[in-house]
Amino acid sequence: MSGPKSDTAVILFNLGGPTAPDTVKPFLFNLFNDRAIVGAPQPVRWLLAKLIAGRRAPVARDIYAHLGGKSPIHEETDAQAAALEAVLRERLGPAGAPSVHVVMRYWGRRAEAVARDLAGRGVRRTVLLPLYPQFSTTTSASSVREWSRWAAKTGLGPAAGGVCCYPANRGFVAAMADRIAETLAGHDGDPPRILFSAHGLPEKVIAAGDPYRWQVEQTAAALAEALDGSLAGAAADSVVCYQSRVGPLKWIGPSTEDEIRRAGAEKRPVLVAPVAFVSEHSETLVELDIEYRKVAEAAGVPAYLRAPTAGAHPAFIGGLADMVETILARGGLESDCGGRLCPGAWRACPLAAAAPGAV
Repeated sequence: MSGPKSDTAVILFNLGGPTAPDTVKPFLFNLFNDRAIVGAPQPVRWLLAKLIAGRRAPVARDIYAHLGGKSPIHEETDAQAAALEAVLRERLGPAGAPSVHVVMRYWGRRAEAVARDLAGRGVRRTVLLPLYPQFSTTTSASSVREWSRWAAKTGLGPAAGGVCCYPANRGFVAAMADRIAETLAGHDGDPPRILFSAHGLPEKVIAAGDPYRWQVEQTAAALAEALDGSLAGAAADSVVCYQSRVGPLKWIGPSTEDEIRRAGAEKRPVLVAPVAFVSEHSETLVELDIEYRKVAEAAGVPAYLRAPTAGAHPAFIGGLADMVETILARGGLESDCGGRLCPGAWRACPLAAAAPGAV
């Protein structure tokens, strides 16, 4: 984004992805060398990451070949950052609005380069905003941990504040409800079963207190309520399910693929709505649009629809801007609701110091 007009910057976190076929393997290595993804100690984790990346790279390159050899997540996130910066400038004025900067976790503009750049520009205050609506130790926490390390090394220091999660943010929910409504408008058959699909996690991550699954359910519930308010009965038949399972571990379920097959057996059309991704990338454009569509056709699903991600939808960007303004005014780490959102049982919540049982 453009140089800061103030000494404040918003750090927008996302996953990242390959930018060319020859970056697929290093992207995968960075992913599996993250202790949030593979918990083995070093140097074992480094060796495992090298092995896994080497084995998975050919398959992954085939996947990204459908997308021109690279992930569109960089352009998608840049568009979101530009839209957010524009809204903040409109609300706060050119002199008072923070600049917005993208930090990718595993490939692209990573924390070290962005932190050094901002330190050189004289930025003194940062607001951390993950593009993961639902908090997980494997996504938001991993990104913030890497950023904090490089912010300290480059002299930026601790962030002034940040948002840990926003699973039922009004802007996010309104944007996704609109995406689903737009998709339904092009369907003239029987009402489809809505599959609220999120990226899966191994069950052991949830058992360790990660609140991700609970927060995904909050997103689905808020979306169902919004849809019933605007499209009566649209979410009467809906299911929360999980995609992208890899490896031998037991993952949370039900799986999106199994739910598609069940719908086929029941001769029900389906509409898949990605509720944990806010930008298009391989898990939506290939896994959902190509691979799962083939599953649906083979299973006899009468119609297979897929709602787009929130992207740069004005309601979503407006919701992000609302949260940034709140943090600028108050500082500190907050969920979208201000205090701790997760019930006390979810001990990996970053606001774990809140009162036990807080909701």
